[in-house]
Amino acid sequence: MPIELEAKVRVSDFNEIRSRLQALGAARKGVRLETNTYFDTPQHTLLSRDSGLRLRVVQPIEEDRVTQNSPAPPVITFKGPQMGTGLKQRQEIEVQVHDPTAAIELLAQLGFAVQLSFQKRRESWSLPGGCVVELDELPILGRFVEVEGPSRQAVLELLDRLGLASGELITTSYIAMLSEHLRGSPVHDRFIRL
Repeated sequence: MPIELEAKVRVSDFNEIRSRLQALGAARKGVRLETNTYFDTPQHTLLSRDSGLRLRVVQPIEEDRVTQNSPAPPVITFKGPQMGTGLKQRQEIEVQVHDPTAAIELLAQLGFAVQLSFQKRRESWSLPGGCVVELDELPILGRFVEVEGPSRQAVLELLDRLGLASGELITTSYIAMLSEHLRGSPVHDRFIRL
């Protein structure tokens, strides 16, 4: 069972992070626009279990030479409940789909309805040793740096090298933060564009 291990920190801009990534020899993998659509039952079964079900469709904005001819296919992801404290650790199961419209219809037939959809601009970098850094920009919420790695120590060391070790680690998902922000709004669109 794959486990996602990451740290997320809010930042005001990405310029210093990009400079540090370049100094560390990180490879810039490209920039993409992601549309993330989250599903749950009318009884909010997944939310009550601290789990999530997402369909992600990726639209390349700027890719490196290696991947520009093969855009990422849409992916359905199940994320299990948060495990432990500190870094964000969750079970993650992903399945590629060829037709996002058919995938949404399939999920609807299984009792899952769209809860919220939002766009995110993501710039990806990779480093030797298996760490990945994502520079995320979201509507309403702002900018975040996500560091994913093979071990807790690798993630924490990279946070330190990026100058982010003193930042508050956020374990709340983007969907939970957006939902909280929208709670109490009299009317809100289920699709939040960047």
